[in-house]
Amino acid sequence: MMKMPIYPLIQVVEVKKRRVENQEKVVKLKQDALDQELKRLKEREAERDKVLNHYNDKLEQLRAEFDHGTTSEKIIQMKVYLKEVKERLKVEEKKVKEQKEQVEVARKDLEQAQKELKKRRLDVDKLNTHREDWEKEMMKEIEIKEAVELDEMGTVIFLKQMRESKE
Repeated sequence: MMKMPIYPLIQVVEVKKRRVENQEKVVKLKQDALDQELKRLKEREAERDKVLNHYNDKLEQLRAEFDHGTTSEKIIQMKVYLKEVKERLKVEEKKVKEQKEQVEVARKDLEQAQKELKKRRLDVDKLNTHREDWEKEMMKEIEIKEAVELDEMGTVIFLKQMRESKE
């Protein structure tokens, strides 16, 4: 039996597999980055909600003061404070909006990394399919060569026996 030749693209397969492994690490890092950005977004939203609740509480307090009738100085003071809280709320809203943008950037990065990983896995699959086809082809060639050798050996043996029987 003849020995199977070594697959000529074995180094290419190894390189492609290494690239897949590296890309899997990149995808993991991008996923971790997205998780971090989502965590920060929740923190920003919690901070904003805290300020919003404080604003609503102070607004209710102002309305209650109106209902009870109070001095105009106290009402003015409360309105000024409400204005400050509203400004803080705007700042918190801006932080939430910016963080949402960061989440979107991280999500797009992750999607791009996943696409690249899919492409690299497809390259490896194509090479594996090529290798299987190549091995089948090599086996056929080996079988043909062995059949030819057996045929030649059979012919030699037959001719030798024919010569011996004539003698």
